[in-house]
Amino acid sequence: MRTTMKTTFHRSILAGVAALSFVGAGLAHADIDTSKSTVIATTKQMNVPVDGKFKKFSAQLSFDPAKPAAGSANVSIDTGSYDLGADDYNKQAQGKEWFDSAAYPAATFVSSAIAPAGGNQYKITGKLTIKGKSQTVVVPVTIASQGSAQTFDGSLPIKRSQFDVGTGEWKDTSVVADEVVIKFHLVASRK
Repeated sequence: MRTTMKTTFHRSILAGVAALSFVGAGLAHADIDTSKSTVIATTKQMNVPVDGKFKKFSAQLSFDPAKPAAGSANVSIDTGSYDLGADDYNKQAQGKEWFDSAAYPAATFVSSAIAPAGGNQYKITGKLTIKGKSQTVVVPVTIASQGSAQTFDGSLPIKRSQFDVGTGEWKDTSVVADEVVIKFHLVASRK
């Protein structure tokens, strides 16, 4: 039971790590509606996908499709809000082997460049920081507008080992995969 719980917990944590990088898509000075937005991290435990959802995050976004290079994104995710659907798993994810939420309460993404990729597709380059470890990532994002709302959708594969997520007995990637996919759907209202 403990091994199964740990494995499930580990998967969820990996999924959460992946989700952090996607929240950074740009907007035209917008407020994110967190009740309509999601950040999910998906990992595989013994080759079975496991999703975890971050319940608390914030973002300062600026984006104009006519001037994408002038846009910016600054996203912060509360690592202690990672939810795998069970309190025991959530507490394990907050622990030192996974997110170490006491020492590193937030994971962040800060953009450095936004480039068009055809149609309503963009590539957002920036620094993803989790557990004090930073990596430059390029996040593919689809941006759509309807009325005063904009949506930002994307997914980003990352390796949890690059951020020391899953240490000790969880460092072994044969049970919980190293790759985590962060998927996000952000709904924002332009100011």
